[in-house]
Order: sequence, then C-alpha cells, then structure tokens
Amino acid sequence: MPGTTPSQTVGPYLHIGLPWPDGPFALAEGAPGGIWLRGVLYDGAGAPVPDGLIETWQADPDGRFDHPDDPRGAVAYPGLRAFGRCPTGPDGSWGVYTLKPGPVPGPGGVPQAPHIDVSVFARGMLHRTVTRVYFPDEPDANAADPVLSAIEDPAARATLVARPAPDGYRFDIRLQGNDETVFFDV
Repeated sequence: MPGTTPSQTVGPYLHIGLPWPDGPFALAEGAPGGIWLRGVLYDGAGAPVPDGLIETWQADPDGRFDHPDDPRGAVAYPGLRAFGRCPTGPDGSWGVYTLKPGPVPGPGGVPQAPHIDVSVFARGMLHRTVTRVYFPDEPDANAADPVLSAIEDPAARATLVARPAPDGYRFDIRLQGNDETVFFDV
C-alpha cells in the first residue's frame, strides 16, 4: 500500500462534516437589531478560499454569555444563539447574522472591547486558526482593550477591526501574505 504523498492535504470535507442547523444565524432570522458580519476568506496568494468554514462565538449586547463558564452566570438573550457557522462560497464569501456584542470582563477585571471570536477552518490546515473581530465605532474601548493593545504593530492591529457596511460590518480574513490577519495561539 503506498504512503501519503506531500500533495495530499486535509479537506475539503468541511461542507460534509460540519453543518450547523442554524448555519450563519447566530441571531434568529428577522430578529430586531440584527446585523450582518460579512467578508471574504483569502489564502496566502490572495485568492479566495471557496471551501473554508467560519465559526463565530460572542457575548450578547450586555456582555454576557449564555454559557456555564460565564462567572456572572449564564443568561439567555432573546433570539441570540451567540454561535454561527458559515461555509465560504465559491468566491470565498461568508456571512453571519448576529447582534453587536457588549464589552466583556477581561483578565484582572479590565473590560475588553466588544468583539466576536472567530475560528477559521480551511483546506490544508490541521488545526483551526482563531482571531477576533473588533468594531470601528468603539475607538475608546478598542484603545483600552488588553488583547488588541498588546499587538504593537498598528497595521497588524488594524487587521482585527471590521469596516462599516450598509447592513452591518465587513471583515475579510487573510490566512497569510500581505495584510495577514492576526491569529491567536489558543
């Protein structure tokens, strides 16, 4: 039996094994106050990744999680699932319908700016990559955020801040290369 060759890579099995019943709806479809967080997933050469998967996890607008690990206690926010999973389209596009989160407590009680946690799965990656989306209309909170302010290079820090869009925000993710998105070692 021949061994695995270097040209064989992981995936693209994401569309087969990781569907989520609510898909891109972290907020119930049609719920009031909803926004779209949309973007494109790019590879290191700047080409769209048509077979990736984007997952999001977030707090509610009050900065609370409906999860037992929230030290303040799990609280359900009406219509908010707080988790979204969206496969990328043929053009690398993705989108998650959600609510803008509120600030959450950070290490030492220092508040973290409103943000959404993002996991990226794609071909050739044995492990997911993890990043965050911050919001451009939170400049003071972003400046004080302990995670965002730990990134010394302003250009790198800017890769974590979404841009305004007519129906919410835009956040493109670049896996490598020019303007590579900052990823966290978790």
